Amino acid sequence: MKQTYTVTGMTCNGCRTSVEAALNQIPDVIKASVSLEDSQAVIEMSKYISNKSLQNALSDKYKISEKSIFQNSESPTINDKNEIQQLFPLFLIFGYISTASFLINYKAWNTSNFMLDFMGLFYIVFSFFKLLDLKGFPDSFRMYDPLAKVLPWYAWVYPFIEAVLGLMFLMRIEVSVALVLTLIILGITTVGIVKSLLNKKAISCACLGTALKLPMTKATFIENSIMIVMAIIMLIKITG
Repeated sequence: MKQTYTVTGMTCNGCRTSVEAALNQIPDVIKASVSLEDSQAVIEMSKYISNKSLQNALSDKYKISEKSIFQNSESPTINDKNEIQQLFPLFLIFGYISTASFLINYKAWNTSNFMLDFMGLFYIVFSFFKLLDLKGFPDSFRMYDPLAKVLPWYAWVYPFIEAVLGLMFLMRIEVSVALVLTLIILGITTVGIVKSLLNKKAISCACLGTALKLPMTKATFIENSIMIVMAIIMLIKITG
């Protein structure tokens, strides 16, 4: 069943992220999607949750109240999108990064250079989107990254780590160090992604920050896996 609620008190995307994260942590909530523009939350739940329980999960800054009657989760809504439509921005960015990496190297083709440029551009582009809303990103990232859950400050510096790694790959500075760090940080994040997918927990992916709202799906796992595989191949080449 789904229920639509009016949420007041949200003034920025960071507020939206905080409200959405809090609602998704409530038992019996299958998925909560919050819109800053519409000042509303659409909550899919396994059984009825009282308005008081929802309000108790939120900060006093926010007020939540019922807006519409229940509907079956199978019923279509205007905002429903299939997975491909939701992930189109991710596919588009991957296409641009792949094309740019190819064009940089096609005249004097070198697979190793292509992979290093791909990883460098990947980090630079993805860090850009995270930095667009540095206030809201940490809350989304901590929902699934194991290290960010333990060390909150890690979520704040993560976009900058990505930016530095991107420059290291593009400028070929301490490539081995950058490859090892890639395996560590993306490996940790991938563990969190796998757990979220296995638990079928409906949360947003923070890979493109909060500027583009993307669902946590298998595509997110594949995205990280590509980078990890490239890092392993390059380490083998360098050390071998």
